[in-house]
Amino acid sequence: MKNYVENILAPKLQGDGGWVEYVSLENNELTLVFRGECSKCLILNRCVDWIESEIKRDLKKEVKVVAIRKRPYFQDV
Repeated sequence: MKNYVENILAPKLQGDGGWVEYVSLENNELTLVFRGECSKCLILNRCVDWIESEIKRDLKKEVKVVAIRKRPYFQDV
């Protein structure tokens, strides 16, 4: 799963100025950190739904994505 996130999904998100990092997969719950433009995206839920459907299609696995937004430290003020 980590390989899929880093090599298949991440490059697709980088085209829009964001990126995603794999954190863990436990009990079909996939935790991902979203950075860059993804960290402030207003429609991140659509991306999460897309990621879940891509994993279902390509890997034949049902997962629930838990999205964690990580903004650069200077945006946390």
